[in-house]
Amino acid sequence: MSATSSAASPGKEPAKSKKLIVIGAVVALLVIVAAALGLFLVNKQRHAADDDAQESKAAAVLVPTFLPMENMVVNLADTGGDRFAQIGITLELQDEKTAASVKQYMPSIRNGVLMLVSQRTAEELLRREGKEKLAADILAEVSRPLGVRPSAARVEHDADDGEEEERPRRRANPVRRVLFSSFIIQ
Repeated sequence: MSATSSAASPGKEPAKSKKLIVIGAVVALLVIVAAALGLFLVNKQRHAADDDAQESKAAAVLVPTFLPMENMVVNLADTGGDRFAQIGITLELQDEKTAASVKQYMPSIRNGVLMLVSQRTAEELLRREGKEKLAADILAEVSRPLGVRPSAARVEHDADDGEEEERPRRRANPVRRVLFSSFIIQ
């Protein structure tokens, strides 16, 4: 019997070793898949956290600050001098820091705005183009004390050959827009 049992043992050992190899390979494969899945999830969470941080920064940067100016009553440049305008202006600014800077220069800015409006006629200001031109001029007037030229980033046309020439951008204007909150001409 010892011959039979020694003959039977060698046949069972290779089958067991094959099973152990297959089980070991399956376990190793599962460990590799689990590690890859873990790395994927960790990366996904990091990217989600980075995206959330970037979105919150962008939202903080995009939220403007509005600074209303006191209403102004101005005599217009019409002949006879009997026409006037009452104008309410709100400035859309980049942030609170810009608002603080603009407030420091407000007497000078109001004076400049009054001078700009007093040079216009009622006919000019009744047209949309006249209001848009006035808003652009007020934007330049408000930006001047802050050391920014709003037209520096615009594309200008060369008068000789009609080609467009991009001027270098100096720095972004912290005064985004001039908004009219009231506009009455009499």
